[in-house]
Amino acid sequence: MSGFKFGRASEDVKRELMEILREMKDPRVAGVLSIVKIELTNDYSHCKVYVSSLDGMEAANEAVKVLKNASGFIRHELVTRLSMRKAPELHFIADDSIEHSADIQRILRQINDSGGQKQEPEGSE
Repeated sequence: MSGFKFGRASEDVKRELMEILREMKDPRVAGVLSIVKIELTNDYSHCKVYVSSLDGMEAANEAVKVLKNASGFIRHELVTRLSMRKAPELHFIADDSIEHSADIQRILRQINDSGGQKQEPEGSE
């Protein structure tokens, strides 16, 4: 039963973090920044937050710097919204998974546009 409660708490933390990031006024954070996943420890003392940006890894790294500076505010908001006894220590990590998936989507689109036809090398007849 504790697994269900822990999973639900992790999802609640992720949902509220997304909402807090959406409400932040800093232009380096607002917009195309997304939380890919979170890893919350069993005792709720630490939380790794993986963030990604459509603008690339540089934008994600810049956002991580901003989020580290604002971690006190974010922790306070998190405790207030979720009525937690203790706020987890937030560790923000830049992730390039959104950019990677966009590259894969672009490659698949190119393959689909070419009709999926295998082209014969010249002079193979």
